[in-house]
Amino acid sequence: GRQAGSLERLIPAIGHKEGLHKRVTAPTSLIISAFAPVADIRLTLTPQLQRDEDSVLLLVDLGRGKNRLGGSILAQVVAQMGEAPPDVDSAHDLKQFWAAIQLLGREGKLLAYHDRSDGGLLATAVEMAFAGHTGVDLEILHGHNVDSTLFNEELGAILQIRTADLDPVSQTLRQHGFKACTTRIGTLNRDHRFRIKRGGKILLDEDLCALRAIWSDVTRRIATLRDNPACAESEHQLRIDRTNPGITPVVPFNVTAAPAILTGARPPIAILREQGVNGEVEMAAAFTRAGFKAIDVHMTDILSGRVALKNFRGLAACGGFSYGDVLGAGEGWAKSILFNERARTEFAAFFERTDTFALGVCNGCQMMSNLHRIIPGSDHWPRFVQNQSERYEGRYVSVKIEKSPSVLFAGMAGSVLPIAVAHGEGFTEFKDAAALQRCATSGLVAARFVDNHHQPTERYPLNPNGSPLGLTALTTTSGRVTIMMPHPERVFRSACMSWTPKTWTEDSPWMQLFYNARNWVG
Repeated sequence: GRQAGSLERLIPAIGHKEGLHKRVTAPTSLIISAFAPVADIRLTLTPQLQRDEDSVLLLVDLGRGKNRLGGSILAQVVAQMGEAPPDVDSAHDLKQFWAAIQLLGREGKLLAYHDRSDGGLLATAVEMAFAGHTGVDLEILHGHNVDSTLFNEELGAILQIRTADLDPVSQTLRQHGFKACTTRIGTLNRDHRFRIKRGGKILLDEDLCALRAIWSDVTRRIATLRDNPACAESEHQLRIDRTNPGITPVVPFNVTAAPAILTGARPPIAILREQGVNGEVEMAAAFTRAGFKAIDVHMTDILSGRVALKNFRGLAACGGFSYGDVLGAGEGWAKSILFNERARTEFAAFFERTDTFALGVCNGCQMMSNLHRIIPGSDHWPRFVQNQSERYEGRYVSVKIEKSPSVLFAGMAGSVLPIAVAHGEGFTEFKDAAALQRCATSGLVAARFVDNHHQPTERYPLNPNGSPLGLTALTTTSGRVTIMMPHPERVFRSACMSWTPKTWTEDSPWMQLFYNARNWVG
């Protein structure tokens, strides 16, 4: 690097001196991106090891025993480059491997899958153990070199399969040409230990939490420098907390489609967006599924008079990056309404009507909270300002639905549901402690962030913005207007959630919010 830099500085001088100006071209890289349709997102594979199955782990080694270490993480750690690096020696193998994995996935034979990549077999297995919160016992075949077996980064993958499926899975892999390079390498254990054995001798036996602490330490240190240090430490401690049960939903109701759908009538709902908003498609899809006629309404339609809110029964203000997601973007959106006579009159009349409802999510939540002076029964609402972590948060967390008059949460009180969050300004800011207390005890808090023991929490990242008492959704005294920071429209299908219990069907519990809206309209 230093030699190349010096040479680049010398060449112009030499060329000028000798009258030999030559064009110097830097080495170039070719970056190839590829896209393909996904026919069924429900067939997505996960590296999360499944603890409730009698299973075994298989290694499919497309390197076919070459175990080349050149350029590997191991080589870098010991300050070497190595010799031969891994390569795609057979395009046919790669194609056949793809076909075999797709077939096994469609047949439901793969409990977990993770391709072997940076760090090799050991890193791959450890990552799967972290994801599944379960111990793993790996077995290296007697006579195999430990370093090259554990740390080579050849093409391949670890598969978790049911013990009962071992024969049919082996047959499928054999039919695709992988009999000689498929090895049974281990099982799970309930000791929360990560063990490696060879020939009956234990080579490594570590507590999984201790490994997770080491694994996460670099992330913690980077986050400490970049973000709120207290939040970085809180997240690190959560990762290594063995008592953390993870997300455990509670759904005390059955998701029931709105009977009004059977009438065929589709009441119009305005799916409201501003410049930069990007959540309108999901919002429209959820309300359409619930039996509404979703109509795209941009703020310019309101400001110009092209669209009148008097023609709608519902209004959904969507989330996304309005105004480029500058600080206070939702507040700016609100001021475009409050300081425009036509828009203010339209919105005030809509909120005054008793036959309408409204939902504000993310940027739409922040916007509506700043319209409280024209929304009856919203005097207790806070402002939504920068997250305590001082960064944008995109996460999958749990909220508890509280008892409130919200028409959208009817019959859902007591639920604990996972949900997507994606915001940089979700912290609920109150004028003073008394205002917070009045809001918290008003009976108008519709949802709170909770920990994995279902208790309201301010702990990061279970509460991604740090809002006091976990407040994250509020409603009005009439229950007709509800605002919330998390995104129910992004998870109205179970398949759209990053994790769900296996018993959940097509409609996630969040779909009930949209069905409730249709039931209320009648």
